[in-house]
Amino acid sequence: MRATELQHLYDYNYWADARVLDTASQSGQEALAKPAGLAQGGMLDTLVHVLQGEWAWRTRCQEGKSPSSLSGLGEFRDLASLRKRWSQEEGAMRQYLSGLNEVDLDRVVRYRSTLDGRDYATPLLQILLHLVNHGTQHRAGVAAELTRAGHSPGDIDYIVYIRRVREFDFGRKWV
Repeated sequence: MRATELQHLYDYNYWADARVLDTASQSGQEALAKPAGLAQGGMLDTLVHVLQGEWAWRTRCQEGKSPSSLSGLGEFRDLASLRKRWSQEEGAMRQYLSGLNEVDLDRVVRYRSTLDGRDYATPLLQILLHLVNHGTQHRAGVAAELTRAGHSPGDIDYIVYIRRVREFDFGRKWV
């Protein structure tokens, strides 16, 4: 995978995040905060978890620091505060990704897990792909809950992004 393809994948990731966050804003604070049977609890907690993961991994990869906890982002009591911080993190991640090349993607990142305290070593590309996959997993759970509540974010599949959003980048319409 080339660095430009990875940036494209993150464009999709942020597009899908925005669709879920936009739809979540229609649900109201009470619906977002209540337990929903998701791995992280409620919808807001799950969205916070996605942001925490992105922040922690970017910090490990870019700064070589493994956060000892995920509280470094602060607390989010509502969607507005989460969206503000998410926008900042998206900017930081996009800036980081824009400076990477193919050699960088092969670099092995050594880090200590926040979850189990163990030391690991993983190629940067695998970590960055994991982050997109992690976001997809948890977005899907939140999207399902939003849909059950009558506020579907619509289709957030990658191919939909390609067909609707990226088609103009390629100079032709995809069918």
